[in-house]
Amino acid sequence: MAQTHSDFIHSVAQRVRARTDEATAAMFERCFENTLGTTLREMPDGTLFMLTGDIPAMWLRDSTAQLGPYLHFAAEDETISDMIAAVSRRQIEYVLLDPYANAFNAEPDGSGHQSDLTDQSPWIWERKYEVDSLCYPVQLAHDLWATTGRTDHLGDSFARAARTIIELWRTEQDHEARSTYRFERFDCPSTDTLVRGGRGSETAPTGLTWSAFRPSDDACEYGYNVPGNMFAAVELGHIDTIATEVLNDPELAASARDLQADIERGIAEHTVVIAPSGDDIYAYEVDGRGGILLLDDANVPSLLSLPLIGWCATDDPLYLATRAFILSSANPTFFTGSLPSGTDSSGLGSPHTPVDHVWPIGLCIEALTTDDRAEKERILRLLLETDAGTGLMHESFLVTDPSVFTREWFSWANAMFCELVLDMTGLRTVERSPERHQPLTEARPA
Repeated sequence: MAQTHSDFIHSVAQRVRARTDEATAAMFERCFENTLGTTLREMPDGTLFMLTGDIPAMWLRDSTAQLGPYLHFAAEDETISDMIAAVSRRQIEYVLLDPYANAFNAEPDGSGHQSDLTDQSPWIWERKYEVDSLCYPVQLAHDLWATTGRTDHLGDSFARAARTIIELWRTEQDHEARSTYRFERFDCPSTDTLVRGGRGSETAPTGLTWSAFRPSDDACEYGYNVPGNMFAAVELGHIDTIATEVLNDPELAASARDLQADIERGIAEHTVVIAPSGDDIYAYEVDGRGGILLLDDANVPSLLSLPLIGWCATDDPLYLATRAFILSSANPTFFTGSLPSGTDSSGLGSPHTPVDHVWPIGLCIEALTTDDRAEKERILRLLLETDAGTGLMHESFLVTDPSVFTREWFSWANAMFCELVLDMTGLRTVERSPERHQPLTEARPA
């Protein structure tokens, strides 16, 4: 690790330590140091490749989330700003290489899932198309600019990538008629491949844009992932802003606005449904043909995370009703239990991991989207109690026994713990205000 990064880590850790207890500060410092010390690899072109953790590949989604805690300090530390810009440029190059891929290799060495039946490349670790994979690079590029004012990462490559993203999302508004994307994996769980010869379950046009897989890398049951589409709408607004204020590209700005309006109409008309309680809530997935899936997933974007991605405020009535469903026994991915100590360990999990496994990422999202300080504190203590003595966060843990967990090294989970601590100590400065983007919630299908 560069000495400048070591000094930066120590400086931030000391600020955290002055505002919280030692156990929290110590866990924060380990998690904060882990990403900078273990995941970054400089490329010949000066960009940075970022490992997700125990898998030797770079996910567009994870790499953005991994950088979240450092973004809060980018305006005051040029080396951190440079680091984030270098990762952002690497992300944009990957989008231009293949916008349907979710995870990439550092070199074209053929690592990863090369036997998948899709338009595979030796650069690509995995080619599971997920709408959120294209949202995250835009989010990172926008947030770095909004935080620091720098624009050197927002040149021609970014503009070309933005056009590529818009064109793909337009194509996938009518997946049945227009898309050539196919994906099949063999000798695997059903969640790792698409039905109908790699096309996925059937959909009808709604204005929403189709996604093959969820942020968990599991196949969508229905083709329109709702939080993914909300994220896309938010990031189209960011493309509009960058095109207008940085690139002076009115054509790009207009195309982003037009698609954003289409997706927002689709959300308003097709995704608000009736919960078992009788309340209006957002569905997790729909297909435009009557198929509706009511659950949430700990991976972000999730319905629980909507205020964090900039879709709505934490007090939005439709969000609050959706949140109440998510954090209840009516949601099949909400698991309840208690630790051997008697501590309540209930939380959001995922179909991606075993039943009764709670995700630290989901717990962090739950805490970051409430204004209840006592609830934030309760969740923080639960996270400290469920690291299984490793000093780092995991992908998930058994709700009754944290010594049973998945993924010993998962950088995204470490980053989310840091985000929560920074929030609770008043050091989290980057907020995604929903003021420019108000969701259309007045319409609901009969």
